[in-house]
Parts: sequence; structure tokens; C-alpha cells
Amino acid sequence: MGNALVDVLVTLQDDSLLDEMGLPKGSMQLINEDKFLKISGKFSEMKTHKATGGSAGNTILALANLGAHPGFIGKTGKDDFGQYFKKNGLKQGIDMKLLAGDLPTGVASTFISPDGERTFGTYLGAAATMKAENLTLDMFKGYAYLYIEGYLVQDHELILRAMQLGKEAGLQICLDMASYNIVEGDLEFFDILITKYVDVVFANEEEAKAYTGKDAWGAINEIASKCSVVIVKLGAQGSCIKKGTECIKLEVPPVKKVVDTTGAGDYYAAGFLYGLTCGYSLEKCSIIGSILASSVIQVVGTTLSKKKWDEIKLNIEALLQA
Repeated sequence: MGNALVDVLVTLQDDSLLDEMGLPKGSMQLINEDKFLKISGKFSEMKTHKATGGSAGNTILALANLGAHPGFIGKTGKDDFGQYFKKNGLKQGIDMKLLAGDLPTGVASTFISPDGERTFGTYLGAAATMKAENLTLDMFKGYAYLYIEGYLVQDHELILRAMQLGKEAGLQICLDMASYNIVEGDLEFFDILITKYVDVVFANEEEAKAYTGKDAWGAINEIASKCSVVIVKLGAQGSCIKKGTECIKLEVPPVKKVVDTTGAGDYYAAGFLYGLTCGYSLEKCSIIGSILASSVIQVVGTTLSKKKWDEIKLNIEALLQA
């Protein structure tokens, strides 16, 4: 469950446009319609790439490409972007539980810096009008896990209702912490969610530090005391995972060329969740997550070719036979 967004991406020659638009490099900033229109004006003069997006949207799309049968709960506008988002999901076999709103479909304007770092100016549009009362228990039935992106914490009632319904339907609750600035802005609420409802936490090093004030290992120990499984993603250094007393540090082979880090964490989560749904060990879950993350950072956006997905599946099969 997450913000149903369409990504519009541009590759920058330098970071001056980020300064001009007042967007801190590497962050996700929510923007109003005026700033969205200003950015759109700049993008109209540049080469852009369009893809279905949103953090949870990316994760679910990757899960579907691995052969899972996920569903997605979100809200779009009654416009071309909304139709594009829905059709793309259905084409991949995702059960699209989409509500329709009066505002335009949300757009994540994505700036890709020369070093591959990405910065988002996100206009939520219709996505922000999804409310707690729109959710029903039936939306959550028939699944094993509920994966929620941390970006939804702007509406406390919505995310609480989703987690409560997920628990009622017997689901394990997975939370991705989304972005360091989102965590910093709502620390107490994140703590309530993790302590009371969440079973699996996904965070990168910056988000884990924003939540605990500690480095990766200190953070993972603190978070693990509050939930079942914690995954802290360390970028090129791999990841560390903790469940109870079991602790794993997984290093990953270097990627020859990082093109765009958009969706890296989302794809890692998809691989990890796929492994969990198949009953694999935490180490194998982590390796599958790393295979997906290292693949998506070698393309612009989050769309991989069928050939690439076939290659990924072969890599996973080889891993399981090892």
C-alpha cells in the first residue's frame, strides 16, 4: 500500500537545478501544485522518461515480475496518468485496488545527479486524498504480508487503520522507512508503529540513524528489540539483517556503472519479500534483494526488460541450488 505515483525522470548534467528548485540532494520533498508546475515547465525543455512509481508501487511491480501475485492499494486521479498507472499494473498481473479521486494523479519529479543519486520533488495529488475510511477488511484478505511505505505517515489515521486491518486479516506488517527527512519529521509516530504493529522494518543507513541516532549496527540492535526482523541497507556495502539473536552482514559485488539509484531500496525490499513468501533463509532473502537492487541501479528509472528479468530469475534459481 502506498502513494500511487507516476515517475517523470530527468538526468542532470550538474546539480544546479536542484538548488534552483530548493530541493536538497538525495531527499524526497513533498511539493505543492505551484512548484510542481514550475518543475514541469523545466522538464518540458529536457529529455524525460516516464514510469509507474511510488515506493510501494516499485516494490509490488518487481514482486510481480518475479512471479508473485501481489495486490496494490492506492488512489489515482481520473486522468491519463491514472490510466497509465492502472494499466501498467494490470499488465503485470497485479490486483490493482485503486480508488479514484478528483485531484490529478500524483507525480514524482525525479532528478538524477551525475553520480546516480536521485532527488524527488513529489506532488501527491489524488494519492494524498486516500483516507482511513476508504479502507475495508476485504482489501487485505488473501495475502501473507502487508508492505507499507513510510511516506504514508503524513496521514496517521490512514496508516494506523491499514496496519490494524492487516493484523485483523492475519498479515505480517512490513514498513519501509522511506526517507531520512520523513523519519526525522515524525519520530514519535514511527516509534508507535514499529513498537505496536510492525513485524519487518526496512531502512537504509540514514533512515536508521534518523530513527535511533546510532550507526548501522547500533541502530539495528535497537530496532530489533522492537520488532521481529530488521533490514538495514548499506548501499554499495550490502546490508545487515537481524532477527532475534541471528545477525547477518551481506556484502555485494561492486556494480560496474551506477546509472540511477531510483528504486534501489524498493527493489531490494521486493527481493527480500519474495524470499520470505517462499520460505527462504534470511541470507537468501537478502541475496535476492541485492540481485534486484544491483540490477535496477544500472538503468534509468525502474523498468527492467523481460530479458533482464529472465536473467534475474536464473540467478535466483542458481542461488537456491547452491
